[in-house]
Amino acid sequence: MSRIAMVVLSAALLVSPAYASSKLISVPSAQSAKVTLDKLEALAQARGLKVFARIDHTAGAQSIGEKLRPTELLIMGNPKGGTPLMQCNQAYGIDLPLHVLAWEDAAGKSWLSYKDLSKLGNKHADDSCDAALKRLTGALEGLVTEAAK
Repeated sequence: MSRIAMVVLSAALLVSPAYASSKLISVPSAQSAKVTLDKLEALAQARGLKVFARIDHTAGAQSIGEKLRPTELLIMGNPKGGTPLMQCNQAYGIDLPLHVLAWEDAAGKSWLSYKDLSKLGNKHADDSCDAALKRLTGALEGLVTEAAK
């Protein structure tokens, strides 16, 4: 086995249960995608977030005679979290409200995936902007982690 292959294999074995691509974080869930998203929706509402939409991509595929493993998107947010960020830079509005995707892989494992908000911003002259991004990132991470249990 080549040295490069060994390094890649070693790195793959060290990946935690939650893994991140360059801009996406995926967390494994102990339940089905639907049950997990039901739990996330309830947690979000209990914490004062507004659920704007729940999109069932599987149902959409079925409506045109196609198959798709369970895949649902929850769109949620709260002006208290998003507004401070958009006051720093209105371009953050392209990523708000928050989106979390519940999906099932080919092996039947369920996941929750969301954008890594820490990859959205750059350092700002105003420390309150970085603090707002950290608060929003922490809130989203907490919700997803709890829902995936």
